[in-house]
Amino acid sequence: METSKKFIVLALIMLGFGLLFGILGTFQYVLPGFLKTVFSFEKTRPLHVSSVVFWIILAAAGVVQNYLNECFKKGMKYPILTKIQYWMFLSAIPLILISYILGIFGGREYWEFHPVLALPIIIGWIAFLIYFFASVRELTKQPVYVWMWLTGIVFFLFTFLESYLWLIPYFRNNIIGDMTVQWKSYGAMVGSWNMLIYGSSIYLMDKISEDKKNSSSITAFLIYFLGLFNLMFNWGHHIYSLPTAPYIRYISYGVSMTELLLLGRMIYYWKSTLSTAKKYRHEVPYKFLLAADIWIFIMLAQAIIMSIPAFNLYTHGTHITVAHSMGTTIGINSMLLMAFVYDILGKNQLTKSRLFKIGYIMVNASLIVFWLSLMTAGILRGFWQMDHSQNAFSQMMSILAPFFISFSLSGIALAIGFYLLFRHLYLIRSKKNYIIL
Repeated sequence: METSKKFIVLALIMLGFGLLFGILGTFQYVLPGFLKTVFSFEKTRPLHVSSVVFWIILAAAGVVQNYLNECFKKGMKYPILTKIQYWMFLSAIPLILISYILGIFGGREYWEFHPVLALPIIIGWIAFLIYFFASVRELTKQPVYVWMWLTGIVFFLFTFLESYLWLIPYFRNNIIGDMTVQWKSYGAMVGSWNMLIYGSSIYLMDKISEDKKNSSSITAFLIYFLGLFNLMFNWGHHIYSLPTAPYIRYISYGVSMTELLLLGRMIYYWKSTLSTAKKYRHEVPYKFLLAADIWIFIMLAQAIIMSIPAFNLYTHGTHITVAHSMGTTIGINSMLLMAFVYDILGKNQLTKSRLFKIGYIMVNASLIVFWLSLMTAGILRGFWQMDHSQNAFSQMMSILAPFFISFSLSGIALAIGFYLLFRHLYLIRSKKNYIIL
């Protein structure tokens, strides 16, 4: 099996683990004390978060490698570097998950594992960067997705290293500066893997439509630079609650509002999107692209609202933030990545398979309930935390309990939907081409 496909298979395994730990986490959220003595929430949460993050970056790396091979068939250089990257990740990930299970921590946020285990990831990503430059060689006259891949690779390495600046006493000893750098690095890191994923989506759309004009157009590059601008400066709304310099808030707010241009463009081209959907309604990858397009619209609108300081006071630290994170991670990133996975692994697609239809519908329908449950809980909590005559925290949580139950049940349905899609992919790879169920 090609190394790029090994990345994708490993990524799917990590998504499977992420869903499993997510289900366990929802049980512990709804039933406080569930498995507390054996497998507490302090272990479940990082297992879930790290597994999902590894799903995204492993799949993105594998997809970019695969599409690079398609773009530059005669010019690929040093394929050994992709194998080095794969084995670096494969050696680090099991150790990271085992350390969580054993209760051995030492990191921050997304990367709660000991910093030593970050070294294989850094080495692997540097190998990826060298491989990309050696293979592409010339950057002039390249389509926009090549530039997006380059940006994503470079900025992921930069932000990943930046997220470990807390190891240096100069940063660690200043709590405001430390939190600012941490939240900044994580916000920009999401933008970096978005570049890898969005670049791949443009490549796939060109591939499906057999029209490469869009990826080389002036509009495409203007949107790319707008995305790059947001990647570099849009993180500011994450630190509204920190006592940082006011100009940081003003700049970040202004940058966030530039996303209105993207929202406006999406609305303007909405009809053409729907007509294209009808044209390619039998393409399995396009089904995921269309689902992601809808979630991009929803999440962009939510992000703009959350970036307004007056609203941010209510949303910060509530389930609205979690809803946005889940909406972007599942609704956008995972939908796009599944489109690429089906394009690369599912060459003999079972477009009429009931197994696929059930899985696809379950994922999308349950995700809507999942998101709405978190949004409702977040709105109620936001009003509670800004109310000076607050009820007790326990009373507020009891009011939110029905939404947590809905969140948990829809999360289980979401996981089942993805597992059905995994089964569908397995049957495709096994060349069992018949109508399932």
